[in-house]
Amino acid sequence: MSVVFTPWNWTVFGFVILALLALSLFVLGILTAYFGSGKSRAVGVVLLVLGIVVGALVVLVTHYAMPSINLLNNVILGTIFYVVAAVIGAVLGLLIFLGAIMKT
Repeated sequence: MSVVFTPWNWTVFGFVILALLALSLFVLGILTAYFGSGKSRAVGVVLLVLGIVVGALVVLVTHYAMPSINLLNNVILGTIFYVVAAVIGAVLGLLIFLGAIMKT
């Protein structure tokens, strides 16, 4: 029995980045809308809506693009790959959040 090691699945990598971008925009939008005032509160609502839209698109596209994911090859063996994608997605979300707040 042989195990095929395929850690470089660029589709999954991209979807993990987009999913974490959506999650970070959602959470940071909630925090900004709740704790902000004036323009910051409006920016928080925009970030929240943007996070919801990106998240919904990721769910819809992954449902049709990747109907079956091999857990061993795509998740367990590619853990480091996905952690890198998670960090990139979270950093992108944080940078968008900071850029939006600094402009208000």
